[in-house]
Amino acid sequence: MNLLEKLDGLEARYEEVTTLITDPSVIADQQRFVKLTREYKDLGDIMAIRKRYIACLDAIKEAKDIIANESDPEMKEMAREQLNENEPMLPSLEEEIKMALIPKDPEDAKNIEMEIRAGTGGDEACLFAGDLFRMYKAFCESKGWNLSVTDVSEGAVGGYKEIDFAVSGEGVYGIMKYESGVHRVQRVPVTESNGRMQTSAATVAVLPEADPFEVNINEGEIKWDTFRSSGAGGQNVNKVESGVRARYMWKNPNTGEVEEILIECTETRDQPKNKERALARLRTYIYDREHQKYLDDIASRRKTLVSTGDRSAKIRTYNFPQGRVTDHRIGYTTHDLQGFLGGDIQAMIDALIVAENAERMKEAEL
Repeated sequence: MNLLEKLDGLEARYEEVTTLITDPSVIADQQRFVKLTREYKDLGDIMAIRKRYIACLDAIKEAKDIIANESDPEMKEMAREQLNENEPMLPSLEEEIKMALIPKDPEDAKNIEMEIRAGTGGDEACLFAGDLFRMYKAFCESKGWNLSVTDVSEGAVGGYKEIDFAVSGEGVYGIMKYESGVHRVQRVPVTESNGRMQTSAATVAVLPEADPFEVNINEGEIKWDTFRSSGAGGQNVNKVESGVRARYMWKNPNTGEVEEILIECTETRDQPKNKERALARLRTYIYDREHQKYLDDIASRRKTLVSTGDRSAKIRTYNFPQGRVTDHRIGYTTHDLQGFLGGDIQAMIDALIVAENAERMKEAEL
């Protein structure tokens, strides 16, 4: 099947979706409506490329016909110009179509919940977790995204034992999902008096934020506790019980096991807002666990595990003596370690996106 045939097949679906999103019964079904409006946007983008592609093919065909059959030299010259203008455009348009035809990850447009946890390495791992948080904070600021810390446990000498935060903006999960996994650092810790190099680690988890209709939670079964929290500024310590803790017994549909989920939120000094954020995190956590089987299925089909699968996999090493950062999934290395930790991580993410798209193209047989 050539590209045009694939595009023609999608045109009928685009017309069907265009009709469906105006149907009152579809609008009433929130989950279906959100899915269809996303599909409508994606298909609309493909139809726009299809229009340009057909116009280019038609212009080439018309120019060739004139050159072959027309006797007027002036007409032939104009046709040659038309041909020279359109023929070079064809390969890039075909590449654009192939990229657009790669099945989109429906999660990519979502906001995220992120967790950074210190791993092996004691105090040094906590300091490294702090470095990673500052790196992501700077990157999010450069993208114009909104980042808010929801819960934090500080390390004894600085950094964090664990820090949880939410990021919202355009297409956040599609960009940040590549950061999930174990990040290793090799350096002489400030806590090391003998000047010996140490390898420490921190784990990063990036979870797509679940929409309320995607997870079934019986809110009446959530046990809520409140506690005194210093909040972000530390000014109202021991004065206001604004921190909230949610306990929820959840049955894993994949395994049948029941587990207690505990979520804490100390994001603001406003208890109802903290409750709202804790509920969003609970939904996201459950959604992530319920979708793990789906993620594992994708990962088992792909070689590089670029964006899904095993979160215990070591994905990246930050080597201070050599000033380099290496991503082990695709063998990408940058020698600007300080710039990278300063939030300049887009080039690395771009390389990961290219690697994953190449795999997905093979999968879609494009």
